[in-house]
Amino acid sequence: MKTQRTMRQYYPVLTIAGSDSSGGAGIQADIKTISAIGCYAMSAITAITAQNTTGVAAVQGIDPEIVARQIEMVFADIPPLAVKTGMLFSAGVIEAVSGVLSQGNVRNLVVDPVMVSTSGSKLVEDEAVAAMKSLIFPKALLVTPNIHEAVALTGERSTNAQARALHAMGCSNVVIKGGDSDAIDFKTDYVSLDCGAEVFDIRADAVATQNTHGTGCTFSAAIASYLALGYSLADAIKSAKLYVTRALEAGAYITCGHGHGPVNHFFSPRRLKNFNPTPNSF
Repeated sequence: MKTQRTMRQYYPVLTIAGSDSSGGAGIQADIKTISAIGCYAMSAITAITAQNTTGVAAVQGIDPEIVARQIEMVFADIPPLAVKTGMLFSAGVIEAVSGVLSQGNVRNLVVDPVMVSTSGSKLVEDEAVAAMKSLIFPKALLVTPNIHEAVALTGERSTNAQARALHAMGCSNVVIKGGDSDAIDFKTDYVSLDCGAEVFDIRADAVATQNTHGTGCTFSAAIASYLALGYSLADAIKSAKLYVTRALEAGAYITCGHGHGPVNHFFSPRRLKNFNPTPNSF
């Protein structure tokens, strides 16, 4: 007698972010990262940028209602095992995203508070920062500002003080990324989990390259992907750090554009992983 074959499922990950027309950062970097790690990538676009490796020429925000609708449709059909946010652009978009996330069963929310591009271009409106702090941070499992964003968000200069300030804003877990530092031997990220109960640094060899476009997006997307695969938060952060370092190394000697080129997301791509769902999978 024939037995019915159990249908398996991919590991879906949703990125909510802006689009990069040159393909190195934003939604494009997220989709590449999620796919390379073996998860199923989905997206909700918050803004469209006209940019390349030398800078951002223009930004156009998407109607907040359309942003919300994108997320709603994804959740209704393919509930993600992890969600990451990148450039949310405006207070209106943030309010829309917050509203939808409040309605859904959101797990593993990784927030990359994208405020300034690698080339120094401003990527969010002034009112968006306050909205992000009050509406998005408290929902996040993890918030991942770089050293410049941490200063802008907290007004503090030391990583310890920045982490404490971010915890006070409702961020349970924080990674302050040090990839933009001037260090030439190691790049160090400062990790503060469980509101400071567990604190540690992650170091990786500095990679001599100008191809660093989209590293922050790539890092947060990688964390979300590993969380979707069932990694603990600490292990997801460490694995994502290793992924970014290897992507930097693989793309270090490639010429792509005239400015900060992209990393090589596909240095060792994985096939789409899948699992046998249980009633509690989603």
